[in-house]
Amino acid sequence: MEQLCYLALCVLLAILVLYGLLELHYFLRMCLCVLLARFVKRRCHILDVTTVNGLCLTNDVDTLLYHMNNARYFRELDFARVDFYERTNLYRTITGLGGSVFQGAATIRYRRFIRPFHRFNIVSRIIYWDEQSLFMEHRFVRPSDKFVHCIAICRQRVIDVSMEAVMAELLPRTSSNGFRATASASASLAAPSAAAGGISNPAMDTSLAENGHGASGAATGAPAPAPPPSTAHCAKLKPSLPPELSKWIEYNDMSSKNLRSGC
Repeated sequence: MEQLCYLALCVLLAILVLYGLLELHYFLRMCLCVLLARFVKRRCHILDVTTVNGLCLTNDVDTLLYHMNNARYFRELDFARVDFYERTNLYRTITGLGGSVFQGAATIRYRRFIRPFHRFNIVSRIIYWDEQSLFMEHRFVRPSDKFVHCIAICRQRVIDVSMEAVMAELLPRTSSNGFRATASASASLAAPSAAAGGISNPAMDTSLAENGHGASGAATGAPAPAPPPSTAHCAKLKPSLPPELSKWIEYNDMSSKNLRSGC
């Protein structure tokens, strides 16, 4: 009996050490999120809107125990992104093309705090993409009355692959292989531009591409080759660049240049 008590105590201490060093709650929840997105939830089209549920717990609040800590909003976005990546097949498409993806920048606009033990939903969707990056909007919404607590915009950088090529792979998929664009996706699409079906950012210098796929003609002045049919189809479905996002991209490009110059 005494040995069983010592064994139980050792197991409890090991769990506490793992929880303290590895934040076991985060990893367990992440594994659950991946399993649900991959095997339980329905597949989504890349332009669909996805939703994950959340609950503000005691380890999410600030020192005043009054509302969810501001930094916790960004951590909650990890679960929303994983859910979106798995259900839309985005991550596997990027890696299948030999690329990788990471968080490049993020901004958030708080409107009203989330109290402890209150539920919330994170509604995620793609609002734009360019050659190097994918831009996602995440809204923290109160389930009862759809009140928006805050809006976050995240820039996902892709490495060693063109984001246009990734979207060209994902956009044509229909219900024949498990994907269908729903009404929410259709409503999120804006009218294409007159140039090539999408709006490029004039402030972006493509010769300074950070994903290894900058336009070769940008440095030499040579005209870019004609896009393949899949890319043309991608451009027709591409949302217009929101003006506020254009300003934020311009700021990000200026910040990147400062980082490269050592400022």
